[in-house]
Amino acid sequence: MSVKKEPSGRRSIQVEVEVPGTPEEVWQAIATGPGISSWFVPTVVEDREGGAVTANFGPGMDSVATVTAWEPPHRFAYEGRDMGPDAPPMATEWIVEARSGGACVVRVVHSLFAATDDWDGQLTGLESGWPSYFHILRLYLTEFRGQPSSMFQVVGMARDGEPKAWKDLSESLGMEGADLGQRWKTPQGVPEMAGSVTRIGATAHPHQKIVTLERPTPGVAFLSACGFGEQVLLTIAVYLYGEGAAAAAAKEEPAWQEWMNRHLAPSGDMASLA
Repeated sequence: MSVKKEPSGRRSIQVEVEVPGTPEEVWQAIATGPGISSWFVPTVVEDREGGAVTANFGPGMDSVATVTAWEPPHRFAYEGRDMGPDAPPMATEWIVEARSGGACVVRVVHSLFAATDDWDGQLTGLESGWPSYFHILRLYLTEFRGQPSSMFQVVGMARDGEPKAWKDLSESLGMEGADLGQRWKTPQGVPEMAGSVTRIGATAHPHQKIVTLERPTPGVAFLSACGFGEQVLLTIAVYLYGEGAAAAAAKEEPAWQEWMNRHLAPSGDMASLA
């Protein structure tokens, strides 16, 4: 991974993925609130230049940006200032390019202007984080495109380091040792969930797994542990699809949050991690 550096001071990274669908279908998935929420985090988009993009990563962890370009179905851009009072603004650009065979390439570019390397870690962190979410985007557009969707996420905190926190979470869920392609289901005492592991963490983010779900309804679950200094943020993000998605999410979310609060530390106020 590397940051592209230009004489002007612009620093950028880009990540892309090929997905099935027409530009219009892909645009709905990457540039609207319901679409983004079906594979990323709960998001609200005001679909106009000057509108707001608000993404929720957990309690007290809203990211807000301003739309700077709105050109459906090919280009969507926004600028945010979430990295801190002394940080440069971060510009994000989404591009959809049609390919043969009913597919499109989705490309995201993050850029900022800086005279030093101080903020390069923010860019490389974004670069390493997108592949897991792009995996979910591809699953959504391949298996569930156009279907109703409902997403929820539950979070908890741990303080014993990322490897141990991930091991404890995996063991509690009966997922320890579940490898790529293996079937998995939750053990007794855990809300019902079952499916097949379709992605495991890579080098940059080893403590992740993505499961294509059969129960409680068709969908995807993304489980992860991410360290923030001495704290570890544990997340179970669940994306459900189909006519029964909303009802299933309304039933399952409180059950999962109660389980998280019992078996791990409750999320509390996460504003310090934002």
